[in-house]
Amino acid sequence: MSYVRPKFRHPGLPKNELGYTRSDYEGALSTLCAGCGHDSISAGIVQACYELAIEPHRVAKLSGIGCSSKTPAYFLSNSHGFNSVHGRMPSVATGANLANRDLIYIGVSGDGDTASIGMGQFAHVVRRNLNMVYIVMNNGCYGLTKGQDSATADPGSKSKSGHVNVFNDIDLASLSLELGSTFVAQSFSGDKGQLVPLIKAAIKHPGFAFINVISPCVTFNNNVGSTKSYDYVREHVEATSTVDFVPEMKEIVTDYSEGSLKSVKMHDGSSLQLHKLEQDWDPFNRISAMNAIQTAKAKDEILTGLIYINPDTSDLHELIQTNEEPLNTLAQKDLCPGSAVLETINDDLR
Repeated sequence: MSYVRPKFRHPGLPKNELGYTRSDYEGALSTLCAGCGHDSISAGIVQACYELAIEPHRVAKLSGIGCSSKTPAYFLSNSHGFNSVHGRMPSVATGANLANRDLIYIGVSGDGDTASIGMGQFAHVVRRNLNMVYIVMNNGCYGLTKGQDSATADPGSKSKSGHVNVFNDIDLASLSLELGSTFVAQSFSGDKGQLVPLIKAAIKHPGFAFINVISPCVTFNNNVGSTKSYDYVREHVEATSTVDFVPEMKEIVTDYSEGSLKSVKMHDGSSLQLHKLEQDWDPFNRISAMNAIQTAKAKDEILTGLIYINPDTSDLHELIQTNEEPLNTLAQKDLCPGSAVLETINDDLR
């Protein structure tokens, strides 16, 4: 069996503003199980970058270990990539981002990679407000090691082996809010219409953008009794809003007949249009967002959509006032300014 994607594409494929087709944003053929929700998320990233007309070489994709962490091989083959060790993607992303703020950083992780071994690193990358998109492909189990419950498995959920989980789950969306994330969204891998605009908005957000995506494991966690199965999610999903992303300088077109409409202006002039569905929910209020998640959880519902956003935020570079130029562009005179400058620095420390 070949895992090489055919190079031939129909010459009439539509192109974006850069003249690229969607195939220019694809990667290798997936080796994940057929029907895996992770492949749908990869396709969503491809579609978002294609529609935003992002040059692939401006993207750095990073991951840890797990089924989810294999996916960067399946999208944006012409971008930069780094597959780190288990749970350590946030620190690698932080170092790369501090060295070169000009790239777009997309981190892909799993519920084990983030909520178990990587929990400490996740907490610190959130509170530092690193300018990156952090996507968790959440299936509630460890697919690479035969389907044991992960830390995000809901209490009472039943695994394929019949084991009932007795432990409380870690709600990553709630935790991200608590730690200070400035963009929190939740989606379902089977809802491309919602997921793609959320990824586009996350890319444009000037700070840490977290998206928790329920992504059923078709091999180990798609059975009756699982709260991460396709059937369960479809039956229990509840959306905060209908989301549209409007690129910079494009005409804003909306077609909403009811409910309230909120427009979030992004830092580059683009807009995020929210057609509000949930009552008593304010996407600009952290407490309101927390309450919305907990209210849905109490009703055994999975709240999806944009949950919280703070469009007026300062990322890590602004907080610690780093150099504006990428480190690999600095010349000798920038790195070694001379003894007079060193004396001035020493005087300030005395």
